[in-house]
Amino acid sequence: MPTVLWWGRFDPDYSRNRILRKLLADLGWQVRDFRPRLSGLGDWEARLRAIPKLDLIWVPCFRQRDVAAASRWARSHGIPLLFDPLISAYDKQVDERGKLDADSPRARRLLAWERKLFRRADRILADTPAHADYFAEKLGADREKCAVVYVGAEEALFSPHPMPAKQPEEALEVLFYGSFIPLQGPSTVIEAARRYRGEPVKWTLLGNGPLRKTCEEQSAGLRNVVFEDWMPYEQLSARIQQADILLGVFGTTAKASRVIPNKVFQSLACGRPVVTRSAGAYPDDLAAEAHSGLVWVPPGDAQGLADRVADLASDRDALHQLGLAAGETSRKHFSESEVRRQLSEALDGVRALIHQSHP
Repeated sequence: MPTVLWWGRFDPDYSRNRILRKLLADLGWQVRDFRPRLSGLGDWEARLRAIPKLDLIWVPCFRQRDVAAASRWARSHGIPLLFDPLISAYDKQVDERGKLDADSPRARRLLAWERKLFRRADRILADTPAHADYFAEKLGADREKCAVVYVGAEEALFSPHPMPAKQPEEALEVLFYGSFIPLQGPSTVIEAARRYRGEPVKWTLLGNGPLRKTCEEQSAGLRNVVFEDWMPYEQLSARIQQADILLGVFGTTAKASRVIPNKVFQSLACGRPVVTRSAGAYPDDLAAEAHSGLVWVPPGDAQGLADRVADLASDRDALHQLGLAAGETSRKHFSESEVRRQLSEALDGVRALIHQSHP
C-alpha cells in the first residue's frame, strides 16, 4: 500500500480535502498527516521528527506557504511532490480582491514567488481546465504536469431528493448560500430580487462574509428577501433540499470565470436547478446542453438573473424536470466515481516517478 503524506497547516474538514482524502483511501493509498509548527521551517521539523520515507508528498489547497519546505524535504529524500493549490495567491490578491495593482512592485514580487513554487511541484492538480490553463500561462507551470480533478460533492451528504411539495399559491424559494465575497456576486442577487417580475418567490441569502452588511442595506424595503446565518456543513444538504431554485455565482472577474464553486456541485448533487454565470470552467459538452439543470446568465447581469428565475417559476412542472436533469448532470460529469477516475489518472504519472525513486 503506497503512503502519501499530507503536508501543511491545512483544514482536513474543508470539502475539497475531505473528498480527496476519501478517494485516496478508496484508491489504495494510506494517508498520513504532517502539520509543521512553522511552514517555512517544515523540512527541518520533519528531519527532527524523523519522518520515515514515504511515496508521495501532498501539499493541499491554499497552502502555498508550505510548498518550499515540503519540496526541499521531498527532493532530499527522492520523493515526488503533488500540489493541489485550488486557487492562486496572486490571482486572489490582484484579480479577485483588487488589493494589489498588477503593475505594482508587491504584485510582481508575489507573482515571482508563486511562479517559483509552482515550478517545484512534480504534479499540480487544478479544479477546472480553465484553472489548469491559468497555472500554465500565468504561473509558469508545465501544462503537462497539470491534471484536472473536479471538486465534486460528498455523496454521503449531498444526494438527489424530490422537489418540495408546495401548494400552487405557495411561493417558491430561491436560495443563495456562500461567504458573501465579490466573486459570488451577492449584490447581483439583491438587485435581481429588486427587479424581479413574475410568480411569487422568496429570495433567501444564507451565510456570512464581507458583503453581507452591504447586501442587507441594499435589500431595504424588499419584502421578498430574507437572510439566514451560516449553518453546520452537515446540515447544508437538508437546507438545499428545502429550496426550489439554487443560485451559483455571478462575479465579473476573470477568476470567477475559472471556477466551479462548491455550491454548484452540491446543489446539482441534490437534484436542484442552478442559475449561475456562464463560464469557461465547465465541460464543453455540458455548457452546450439545453436541459442540464444549469441555467446560464451573463456575469453581473441582475436583469438576466431576474428574468431566468421568472421563467423557471412560471412552470413548476418544467422546474421539476430540470431538477431531475440536474441530478443526472451531477452523476454524469461530477460524481464521486468520475472524480475518482480523474484522481487516479492524475496519480498515474506520479506512480511512474515513485517507481523511479523506489527501484
